[in-house]
Amino acid sequence: MAMEELRKQYPQRNIEGVDSLTATLGQGLLVYLASCKQKEGLTLHELMAWVQVYRYCISGWFMVDDLNHLKRGGRVSAATAFVGTMLAIKPILQIDKEGHLIVREKVRGRQQAFQRLLKKMETRFTQNPELQTAFIVHGDCLEDAKAVAKQVQSRYKPKKLIINSLGPVIGAHTGPNALAIFYPAKDRE
Repeated sequence: MAMEELRKQYPQRNIEGVDSLTATLGQGLLVYLASCKQKEGLTLHELMAWVQVYRYCISGWFMVDDLNHLKRGGRVSAATAFVGTMLAIKPILQIDKEGHLIVREKVRGRQQAFQRLLKKMETRFTQNPELQTAFIVHGDCLEDAKAVAKQVQSRYKPKKLIINSLGPVIGAHTGPNALAIFYPAKDRE
């Protein structure tokens, strides 16, 4: 709808859109990498083709601190939220190839959840030097994000590492203290 409005407002411009199949800083990372490719001189259609391929290479892994926010969003049952919160269960979620957020595993404790996010990156982070970028997004837990960023920097040495906070829409679904890492990978498996 926004594209159609912009096309009406600016009929002389070429306005195209591509579904990123990701969210939050995953989308931001794809836009950042696309802007780097655009600076290399890609045309609009070449850039669209590049984005359509590389959107499947943006890997996004989340850790949610409180299961009650997932319960409110319909992702887990009330019983699961209650028991999981009592046992300090932290779900590790991923954005899959279709752009859906799915639970991949559950771990006990916040520090173990951070380690799982970093472990996921170990075998997945791209070996392509021009794409080695990582974005970390957090729900009002900047110190944790900085600690994870320090680990990412020392382990994987991305050429660019950005930390940002979750926006209100995603934050309402994940709750405070959520943390995610986005990076280019071989694919989203």
